[in-house]
Amino acid sequence: MGTQDTKQAQRTVKLGNTGPEVFPLGLGCMGMSGMYGATDDAESIRTIQSAIDQGVTLIDTGDFYGMGHNEMLVGRAIAGRRERVQLSVKFGGLRGPDGSWTGFDARPAAVKNFAAYSLKRLGVEVIDIYRPARLDPAVPIEDTIGAIAELVKAGYVRHIGLSEVGVETIRRAHKVHPIVDLQIEYSLASRGPESSIFPTLKELGISATLYGVFSRGLLTGSKPAAQGDYRAHLPRFTGADGAKNEDVVASLQRFAQERKMTTGQLTLAWVLAKQPSLVPVVGVKTRAQLDDSLGALSRPLSKEDMTALESLVKISGDRYGAEQMRHLDSERR
Repeated sequence: MGTQDTKQAQRTVKLGNTGPEVFPLGLGCMGMSGMYGATDDAESIRTIQSAIDQGVTLIDTGDFYGMGHNEMLVGRAIAGRRERVQLSVKFGGLRGPDGSWTGFDARPAAVKNFAAYSLKRLGVEVIDIYRPARLDPAVPIEDTIGAIAELVKAGYVRHIGLSEVGVETIRRAHKVHPIVDLQIEYSLASRGPESSIFPTLKELGISATLYGVFSRGLLTGSKPAAQGDYRAHLPRFTGADGAKNEDVVASLQRFAQERKMTTGQLTLAWVLAKQPSLVPVVGVKTRAQLDDSLGALSRPLSKEDMTALESLVKISGDRYGAEQMRHLDSERR
């Protein structure tokens, strides 16, 4: 299928009641800045540009990915293509010169400071969707959203999003300013949002952009090997849980082969069928991975396949380590 055919064949999805229309898949760029080991900037740029040429419109980044590296990379990739994309930017993560994580800051003054640097690194005049990457426990969400709302009024931001927050925070934020989408992890391996978060979003007219659809490569058989790959510290990849999950992934691979699909296409097709009004954000580093993901759009699953998959995939272990899980607002019950 050619580029033009892909564009013409695909529907768009609206982000919430007030957000933009986007291609049914978003491109997540975090992995292009070393979170999963070595990367190649030239290939990353070609991958982003290939995604745009094939109709992808939503590009997701964060100011703390590679301490600004990711935004500068995206800025280079979208030069001359700005009008064809919507930029989703997360902010607030604090990093040390050695790459360490030192906290989170969502104070109003910090919000505007982060936005100023993001605009410069991306080489743009406005950010399409701006969102705190996490809830700052020291700052009322109303203050953070209020500061972004001032950026909207001033013309530096178009829409406001959230990331990894729970129902109460979503409601409080939405009262201050319309929220277009919540970014949340969701996959065959992580279905927690189905219970209360997704129903709340539907009630309020908010969409969701879904990251981790491959469970950081777990569901596709990828293993942490390279130095600097932070998955080596995640429960699902290590110890007894990691061993159990290898058996599940082997079964998943056989299931995919029987349907002449890759495991990536299979797990993505499940998300697309399960949540057709929401937008998966696929994290890829190469054009080959991108093309594989786009292939899922033309490979819908039957109801029988969906049921079989859900009974097959029972993943062991939490999606983050215990300390991070304790601090996730989206995991509060």
